[in-house]
Amino acid sequence: MASRAQHRGKDSGSPFDLKVYLEERTADVNEALDRFLPSATHKPATLHRAMRYSLFAGGKRMRPALCMAAAEACGGGGEACLPAACAVECVHTYSLIHDDLPAMDNDDFRRGKLTNHKVFGEGIAVLAGDALLTQAFEILTTCPVSKRYGAQTLVLELARASGSLQLIAGQVADLEAEGKALSTKELRYIHERKTSALLCCSVRLGGMSANCTPVQLEALSRFGFNVGLAFQVIDDILDVTQTSELLGKTAGKDVAAQKATYPAIVGLEKSRKIARQLTEKAYAALAVFDGRATALEALARYLLERDR
Repeated sequence: MASRAQHRGKDSGSPFDLKVYLEERTADVNEALDRFLPSATHKPATLHRAMRYSLFAGGKRMRPALCMAAAEACGGGGEACLPAACAVECVHTYSLIHDDLPAMDNDDFRRGKLTNHKVFGEGIAVLAGDALLTQAFEILTTCPVSKRYGAQTLVLELARASGSLQLIAGQVADLEAEGKALSTKELRYIHERKTSALLCCSVRLGGMSANCTPVQLEALSRFGFNVGLAFQVIDDILDVTQTSELLGKTAGKDVAAQKATYPAIVGLEKSRKIARQLTEKAYAALAVFDGRATALEALARYLLERDR
């Protein structure tokens, strides 16, 4: 199957339209995820329904889009990067299912729908998250290997980003910090791992799928790291400035749980300034691509200016 990006062509001469870009990438990723996952009726059906319930709950597919945009900036894209894009989305969705559990953030809504455990029960929700995490690595092994990056390198990349030193470390630190006064350094540690690690992994895997050079991979790493931090700072801001209806999840949860956030520590205006500075650093990292990273630039801008 040729991706929609290939059908539309990369050099159409028309101005870049992020809305169309995201719609196309989301459609490609959704079709691929549907192929990669067992059907909702495949035994055990309850588990597969639960996996699909959260995976197809209407997420923005930001991490897959960043993965695919990074591949395109390195001269790749299309079918070759879809397994990597789908794998990071499975890891992201698993983390959301577990984050929403009563033992963690205890949330009833995600993306405007009841959270997984409210529909299927806590036990199935835990197992659906476990299964999606495992599924991610199975999907990733179908990614075509390039000259520089073999299957072992790709799997190691995702394993490190989602393991006890990164994604899970951030969640542990977040849990242990509830009700405590944190420094900006301690809060940054949480954000770097809980959010930035998987975003950075997304663009790195995209670049690897396109056989990127070491210089390009370093640039993507700096871009992903800074965009990831900016993304979480904006999330902190939105939690205190937007409604639950707009966010699709319970607003004000961070304040209620006495979580450390950028607005709580440095205030709203300084938080916005930090997010802008991080985004500028992300833009600067893309200079090496000499104008071929239009989609990555547009995504960074969107993440900075989003309202949900």
